[in-house]
Amino acid sequence: MPIERLASSHGASKVLSRVITQIDAILWLLMSLNFKIINLMRSKLQNEVCEVIEGWKALALDFHRRIDSSAQRTQWRFVILGGCLVLSILSQGCGSASSNAASSKPAGTPTMPVGVATTQSRDMPYYLTGLGSVTAFYTVNVKSRVDGQLEGVKFKEGDNVKQGELLAVIDPRPYQVQLDEAQATLAKDEASFRDAKTILERYQALFKESGAVSQQQIDTQQATADELAGTVRNDQALIDNAKLQITYSRITAPVSGRIGLRQVDPGNIVHATDTNPMFIITQLQPIAVLFTLPEDSLPTVSQHMKQNTLSVEAYSQDDQTKLATGKLQTIDNQIDATTGTGKLKAVFDNKDNQLWPNQFVNIRLLLEVRKNSTVIPAAAIQRGPQGTYVFVVKQDKTVDIRPVTIAFTQQNLANIASGISPGDIVVTDGQDKLQAGSKVAPRAQDATGSQPASGNSGTPGNPSSSDASTAQRQSRSHNGSPSADSSNASSGNSSK
Repeated sequence: MPIERLASSHGASKVLSRVITQIDAILWLLMSLNFKIINLMRSKLQNEVCEVIEGWKALALDFHRRIDSSAQRTQWRFVILGGCLVLSILSQGCGSASSNAASSKPAGTPTMPVGVATTQSRDMPYYLTGLGSVTAFYTVNVKSRVDGQLEGVKFKEGDNVKQGELLAVIDPRPYQVQLDEAQATLAKDEASFRDAKTILERYQALFKESGAVSQQQIDTQQATADELAGTVRNDQALIDNAKLQITYSRITAPVSGRIGLRQVDPGNIVHATDTNPMFIITQLQPIAVLFTLPEDSLPTVSQHMKQNTLSVEAYSQDDQTKLATGKLQTIDNQIDATTGTGKLKAVFDNKDNQLWPNQFVNIRLLLEVRKNSTVIPAAAIQRGPQGTYVFVVKQDKTVDIRPVTIAFTQQNLANIASGISPGDIVVTDGQDKLQAGSKVAPRAQDATGSQPASGNSGTPGNPSSSDASTAQRQSRSHNGSPSADSSNASSGNSSK
């Protein structure tokens, strides 16, 4: 065997020992660098790995040239050439990995689809909003003013009644008897009064003619006549009272309004001292709404009230449906120290009965209309450490960051005091992946930030009454900033 012949020589064994030691060191080094090479191939340092592998290849070839004898070359060329083959495969893998990495690099910056809207110049109303409760303009608890049996009810529950209309009848017969008795007593006392008055006149004539009657008798008769005159007047008062009781037995509507459910059924005995009413009448046309505003807003409202009558709009609890339009009537004379709010009262015609007592509504108090305001959808507003800003689409389809100053926000529209001009195109959707200079593919939306129902991509339309996604977009972009966010940075690194 060649190995046995080589081992028989003392010099050859030394050479063999040194070669084996070097080969073992090389193999151990290659094994230890195996995982490092794999990791480096997967990183951005493929070029450095290739340089390391080429260096090991040159070292192996140089070691092969240094072996002197042909026998030694014959014995170790297979080992060395095998190592070179492994290094060549690794270098090819390195080259292919680098070529794949190069081919996987993006050709350019990706285009982001976004929703946009055009900045408009328009007249924008300025509202103050508050929560209100509807209150009937008049509320009357109808009770009986006399005692008796309820004979009948002349209305249907829920009817609209007019002032003076007959509602119920209480048995009037006891009061009719009292009237008849008082009238009889009156007739009796009137006869006595006439007799006393006649006697007084006779006494006065005799006293003047012959003095047959003393002055004392005349005075006594005068007192009797006066007493009977008082009795007659008392009888007349009893008659009037009996007539009044009969009138009270017929219950009429004190005000015009809507009558509710009756509390007492016919046939029951009612009393003037009863605590509970027989029925309740509420005036719904007109109707009032009591609402509150912060105390800081009251001076402004008071100043505008001196200039003209302020319009008030009532909306449903979800703040989507307009119920009625009315006028502000007054401001309460004191501020609630507990809540720091002032109470205001508005009056509505309520012709279509959209408002009902104790109904909760959202109130919008129109203070003024600001002319030629710069208006954008509220969804375009972004907030960051530097303040509020928007993304403006330039002519080359890239975006620019513009700091803006917001005058006020109404529903889903924002009035911009400075930062942009009418005609500028702002991004209303998809801002979370944008940064300065990002290329975008805009799709037109209306002035509220919603995509038009039709395919029209021209001038944004009029603002709608609601935008369900506005709050979500604002909350999503609330923590944003003019600089690129972390997710954008990470996606950019992964694409390189």
